[in-house]
Amino acid sequence: MKAALLSQLNEARAKKRPVVLTTLLQEGTQTLLRPDRLGDGAIAEVARKALRLDAACTVETADGLLFVQPFNPPLRLMIVGAVHIAQCLSTMAQLAGYAVKVVDPRGAFARASRFPGVDVSTDWPDEALQGALLDARTAVVTLTHDPKLDDPALDVALKSEAFYIGSLGSRRTHAARLQRLQELGHSAVACARIHGPVGLAIGAKSPAEIAVCILAEITQRLRQPQVPTP
Repeated sequence: MKAALLSQLNEARAKKRPVVLTTLLQEGTQTLLRPDRLGDGAIAEVARKALRLDAACTVETADGLLFVQPFNPPLRLMIVGAVHIAQCLSTMAQLAGYAVKVVDPRGAFARASRFPGVDVSTDWPDEALQGALLDARTAVVTLTHDPKLDDPALDVALKSEAFYIGSLGSRRTHAARLQRLQELGHSAVACARIHGPVGLAIGAKSPAEIAVCILAEITQRLRQPQVPTP
């Protein structure tokens, strides 16, 4: 790889910007592609799919076999509420490749002993999420059932590029939540980004089962972004 191209790749990775490196295998010619400049065509479609699936691939072109390699920022999951569901979800999400942070200002809940190996913060959720610089590879889930904690976190998340936002609660609770967020200035379209009740509707009951349905919905949104938000 030429030094100038390597510098561009390292800069993109440092700034957590997704890019795709293409290499013509016969000639060794390399090009760095940005998602917002892909345009249309077969190569653009392959590049988008590689980014979506986090998987390299090869494609036959008029110039020969092209190797397409995605470079995505790391996946992150911000969980607001150090509850039992969060304990299960944080473990499962780490196994799925997410860097997890649990946020809860309630010290009785946010103990490191309850979340081994997980970054635990006792900051107020809005402060923690603002400091995290939520990007398009970040998912946010609120689990406290307390508007004083969940609403400020959702307010920040809705202003960000987070690819997934979910919030625990019944349909009635969620309707009231949406009303409060609209009173804060968020449009109905913006609020529709929130998955609530959070998780796929699979009849989950236990904390572990609810964590499964949440992570499944996060995965669906990550890998199949064309699926409409409920």
